[in-house]
Amino acid sequence: MFIFISFAALNAQVITPADKKSSIVPDTTVSSADTIGNHLKETTGQDTVQVKNKEGLETVVTIVANDSSWNQVDKNVLHLYKGAKVKYETFELAADYIRLDRNTNQLFASGVIDHNGKYVGRPVVIFPGDSPKTVDSLLYDYKSQEGNTYGIMTEEDGAYIQARVVRKNLYDELSLQRGMYSTCNLPYPYTHFGINFTKGLAAKNHIIVGPAHLVIENIPIKFLAIPFGFFPRTNKRSSGFLFPSFGEDATRGFAIRDAGWYLAFSDYWDSEIRGTLYSKGSWETNIRTNYLVNYKYSGGFTVRYARTKSGVEGTDNYGSDTDFNVTWNHTQRQEANPGTSFSASVNFATRSYFKNTGMNQHNSIRDLTQNNMSSSIAYGKVFADGKVNFTTNMSHRQDMTTGKVDLELPSFNLNVATFNPFDSKDRVGEQKWYQRITVGYSLQGRNTISTGDSILFKKESLKNFTNGFQHSIPVSLSLNAFKHFQFNTSVNYTERWYLQSIRKRLFNEVEGFGEARDTVQGFRRAYDYSLSTGLSTKIYGTYPKIGKIEALRHVVTPSVNFNYRPDFSDPKYGFYKEFVDKDGVLRKYSVFEGAMYGGPGAGKSMGIGFSIDNNIEAKVKNKKDSTGTNAVKKIPIIQGLTFSGNYNFMADSLKLSTISFSGRTSIFNEKINLNFNGILDPYIVNDEGIRIDRFALKDGKLARLTNFGLSFDYSLNPSANKSRNDNIDSLRNQMSNMTPEQAQALARISTDPNAFVDFNIPWNLNGSFSFNYNKQWDNSRQVMRNNITATVNLNGDFNVTPKWKVQFNTGYDLQQKKLSLTRFNIYRDLHCWDLSVGWTPFGQYQSYNITIRAKASILQDLKLTKSQSHYRY
Repeated sequence: MFIFISFAALNAQVITPADKKSSIVPDTTVSSADTIGNHLKETTGQDTVQVKNKEGLETVVTIVANDSSWNQVDKNVLHLYKGAKVKYETFELAADYIRLDRNTNQLFASGVIDHNGKYVGRPVVIFPGDSPKTVDSLLYDYKSQEGNTYGIMTEEDGAYIQARVVRKNLYDELSLQRGMYSTCNLPYPYTHFGINFTKGLAAKNHIIVGPAHLVIENIPIKFLAIPFGFFPRTNKRSSGFLFPSFGEDATRGFAIRDAGWYLAFSDYWDSEIRGTLYSKGSWETNIRTNYLVNYKYSGGFTVRYARTKSGVEGTDNYGSDTDFNVTWNHTQRQEANPGTSFSASVNFATRSYFKNTGMNQHNSIRDLTQNNMSSSIAYGKVFADGKVNFTTNMSHRQDMTTGKVDLELPSFNLNVATFNPFDSKDRVGEQKWYQRITVGYSLQGRNTISTGDSILFKKESLKNFTNGFQHSIPVSLSLNAFKHFQFNTSVNYTERWYLQSIRKRLFNEVEGFGEARDTVQGFRRAYDYSLSTGLSTKIYGTYPKIGKIEALRHVVTPSVNFNYRPDFSDPKYGFYKEFVDKDGVLRKYSVFEGAMYGGPGAGKSMGIGFSIDNNIEAKVKNKKDSTGTNAVKKIPIIQGLTFSGNYNFMADSLKLSTISFSGRTSIFNEKINLNFNGILDPYIVNDEGIRIDRFALKDGKLARLTNFGLSFDYSLNPSANKSRNDNIDSLRNQMSNMTPEQAQALARISTDPNAFVDFNIPWNLNGSFSFNYNKQWDNSRQVMRNNITATVNLNGDFNVTPKWKVQFNTGYDLQQKKLSLTRFNIYRDLHCWDLSVGWTPFGQYQSYNITIRAKASILQDLKLTKSQSHYRY
């Protein structure tokens, strides 16, 4: 393990206490009264001393003491206390005690023992051409620029190097005595995993060390030792072996997990290759590559491949499955190319990948329980001073249950911002009514395929792509009418271009006729247009005092519109054709049936659309207000309660559409947000489940409720969510400096409440509830059937002690009467290490794992893991 240690940390930045950051002496020297003449008196302020440098020129030594100073004139020695600072040329020193001997040109610095018996105010020193370092004490000759430092500590990417004695010579070489490489930032780590060495010499391009051995929890492992070592010293990352973890799986046997090799190609991109091997023949491998160009873009891609053995060898159920998973993410910084954007989020896999690979080191509970996967690659550009916007997208949607895959390769949108064609730039005064007319334009294009994942890449599947283009030109006008009304009118023209159309025909069969559908190649255009005109207003109502409620305020927003669309199935348009089906019935069909953007609708439509929106809020006395400035507070009762529908005068029957409604409200001082929605059907159904032209009102019912949904969530500790969101925002600000593991962890905690561990929050409990109801006709039983789903989910955590935390996540399906996936996690903060225990007590993914991992980002792969799973195939 010793050969992978980087001693470049000796020249890296030192992690110092916050109060020491301001203790470095500034470059600018400020003159003040000379205190050399003071005899045995305590003084504060700044002092200066004139000395000669190596060239014989006089140089100022700047001296500052925040607390006091004592000048021993007889010995020519100056003592500085509390926040003392000394600067000589490029040498700077800050400590709680400094002694300056003018006779020998030597500085001695150390900390002090405070009233609690703790050693505080350690020296912070900057040697010429070096970075700041924290030491226990030092003795330095500021003329020869040589000296000894005692108890030095330096840091590099979370790893720490300490040494009892360090001496630096004129050749910038460091001699180290009794050193220690550790993962802990304490002066003497109490949870120490590292390497002790006796002597060392760190030069510019190489490092030489004497005898060194491994130490774990203060126990020396001297049989893991080397007599000496010679290592080249570089300032860049280097390739190396990635240590595996070990575990056991109930089905696949003992495992060596994630052994591999790290490849450091350059400062801009790197890669790692890992593999996992099970004793019963299964294996997995993955390649992950990350790239980063500062201030421009960053991203990474992963390819994972697995071959899983199942069953008992020699039996009929023995076999193997081959699976893969491909991911890619790419983010472009906005300032890198203003007006242009590019992003990618790709996640594609065989449907059984996550099921077969189970609870390995890369799969989360969310991976195992997901029912679908999706990907998107998007590009966008803005033209003409922001008036024209072009976006294109390639996407994939995959149903993990059925194996169905939907691909868009690609789709694009071109949008032109609305403009006033009849307005003038030189207009004086308000717009006339015709100058308020606005016109817009948009162009859409798509090329899609829907098929099974097992035949996706076969040649015959590539012939089944469906494509098309759609142009939209909306023309609208908005005016104030009759003082209290808003008048809106619009004309929408839509045109579609296709390279295929269909024809239907009959063909002879042994027992009669069959129906065939032929695809005819060739360009066809389809267009339609519609007209809509409407009025809307707002009505305000206030109700008098009711009990403790001072007033009720009700805002109603009704709107009504007239809409018209001609019958595009008329033969003069040529969009529809007729054929006699196999039953001898003459039927009309659209030649664009099943096309990308559909075709013009059949039947004339002329009707009235309507909607009504309601908001009700109450004003009550604010008991918490004693000043009278906020004597009344507003409480929302109903927000956005909306009903909408349409009545078609030209329909033969069922002229009134279904009535949709939705709304939301807040209860318990707005701690719970409740949302609801549903559909009301004004018509009844017959004995065969078919809607008939008879209003339910005639049977004594207002309408039939066919769909209803209700959901809400609540946190018993709102400060926990605020802390989590604040931490996530803070981490996002450091995104450019994150390791790939840290970026992946940030993405996970953004979506998973249990992925973030905060010991500063003693407890948290979140609950959510969802309810869905719909009414459907059951053909087998010839009755209307009520379908109900209701689930309750709980997640939270609590601190057993300030260093122990327990997290849990569970749920209950009220309809199926069983628990959903349940998971417990126990965390122990070991200062510079993390201990976590995960347990899934029952279900398909019953398992446990124990992980001990160093917090330092440079040692993310240094972890000891013991896990066992009982995945059941």
